[in-house]
Amino acid sequence: MGSWCFEKDSNFCNWYGMSAGAGFHIEASPRLTSKWLQLDFWTGGALLLAFFIALPLLSVGFFALQPSGDIWHHLITTVLSRYVLTTIGLMLGVGVGTLVIGTCTAWLVTLCQFPGRRIFEWALLLPLAMPAYVVAYVYTDVFEFAGPVQTLLRDIFGWESSREYWFPEIRSLGGAIFVMTLTLYPYVYLLARVAFVQQSVCILEVSRTLGKTAWQSFISIALPSARPSLIIGVSLVLMEALNDFGTVDFFAVETLTAGIFDVWLNMNNLSGAAQLAVVALCFVLLLLWAERKSRTNQRYFNTSTRYQALPSYQLRGVRLLGATISCLLPIGFGFILPSCVLGYYAWGFYEESISHNFYSNLSNSLVLSSLSATLSVLAGIFLAYGVRLKENTLLKSTARFASIGYAVPGAVLAVGVLIPMGKVDVFIQGFLNNVFGISTGLFFSGTIAAVTYGYLSRFLALSYGTMEASLLRITPNMDGAARTLGLGPGRTLKRIHLPMIRGGILAAAILVFVDTMKELPMTIILRPFNFETLATHVHQLASDELLEESALGSLSIAAAGLLPVIYLSRTIRGARPGAEK
Repeated sequence: MGSWCFEKDSNFCNWYGMSAGAGFHIEASPRLTSKWLQLDFWTGGALLLAFFIALPLLSVGFFALQPSGDIWHHLITTVLSRYVLTTIGLMLGVGVGTLVIGTCTAWLVTLCQFPGRRIFEWALLLPLAMPAYVVAYVYTDVFEFAGPVQTLLRDIFGWESSREYWFPEIRSLGGAIFVMTLTLYPYVYLLARVAFVQQSVCILEVSRTLGKTAWQSFISIALPSARPSLIIGVSLVLMEALNDFGTVDFFAVETLTAGIFDVWLNMNNLSGAAQLAVVALCFVLLLLWAERKSRTNQRYFNTSTRYQALPSYQLRGVRLLGATISCLLPIGFGFILPSCVLGYYAWGFYEESISHNFYSNLSNSLVLSSLSATLSVLAGIFLAYGVRLKENTLLKSTARFASIGYAVPGAVLAVGVLIPMGKVDVFIQGFLNNVFGISTGLFFSGTIAAVTYGYLSRFLALSYGTMEASLLRITPNMDGAARTLGLGPGRTLKRIHLPMIRGGILAAAILVFVDTMKELPMTIILRPFNFETLATHVHQLASDELLEESALGSLSIAAAGLLPVIYLSRTIRGARPGAEK
């Protein structure tokens, strides 16, 4: 692993027992781990905060135990097997596709020399800025029967109707796999490239002295040594695919996430939706278990401190052409083509786009994203610092459990958010009615508070992981020095730690902000009545076959996603010790 683990999802690296970051070292701490948890402001507050953030997950589990009528008999006899098989097919297809594209392109730009390689290094990250559901809208418009591709084919060959020729249906499981692979492969590319950048020169030199070609070295040496990073990248991809709602809903692909919406909103059965959400959560837990099981008793270490320049393979002829095409195709289909189509529509339908309350929706997205980023960073700092002060197993485990929301589908967390907030609203209304005779509306459910709470529960992993990793790079001796100077924990955090981790704070804030801008399933469920964000606005217009009028909103979401892409592309180059940044 490398520095990307610090910036994006270092909590996953911690879960998998991997060292996150080049140059990371372990330093003996003067503190002794207390056997018993001694409550004070930081530990007590961290425990309460972790419980508050983890409450949606606990609520889903509790509510899933409640009676749900005969909903399961109906699901089992009708659609449940289809939900499960489609979900497995989607995850399998996307997992294989992203693994192949991400790994091969990372190897090419890291250890091969060919024209345009420096451009491809950062350009291959661009599809990460494009939400999958936005790309789904674009390719539906491009590849449908009345779209430009099939129209051109009919003009060229003189076909009259679809009965005279075969063309793959984009609104299908295969289409969903195609779209998600294009937008999610950068997760694997990022981690694979960091792994290749940091690998030892010695094993590569040995492979060359043994006469192995670039392809043979890749298969027999580089790929096995990068296996932990590749598995983590694929795990992230599969979690994102399981969370997706916009793409599968638009393509009418019946996955477990789509089934949760159907059971809840169409069948009006919240308990059944919670139980189906638990089934979806089991998929996530199975992924994590399978990953850990796959590397039982296996560890991967560099046995040399030689971090000189990596060897490079000069590509010529057919190999050069193949490498260029391999890198260009994912960028072209994952970013360039969708951006050009959306840009063309946004320019031609600017007035219509503005008339759909664009500025109001943009303002709502910016406010929610800014608020969520601020709260997530504050919560991440408080939890990570509380864990640092008291290295207690209970506190650390509770904080880790509270931060698994990122691995849980947004629809699952949305169910968990509404359950406790609904109970609180009922209690408040009953109290005010009995004591003061006042009948009030909802205080939390269906408000901005519910949406923000859901975002905090889902995206805490990004902020907590980054803060924990940043604080790990600060020697505990500095805490001891601050104590000898009379500084308490709060003043030590303010005057010493916060200035030293401000880079991590900025990275976490950017990542939470961007992910909140793109979040769709949770926003659809938790948003107030007549409250639209750019994500829900774009989804609604595209569902109504108004892609042209949704283009401006789609481009705005993608533009927000370019910030972390630029940040990450600049970070990876310095991931190798001794590398020029």
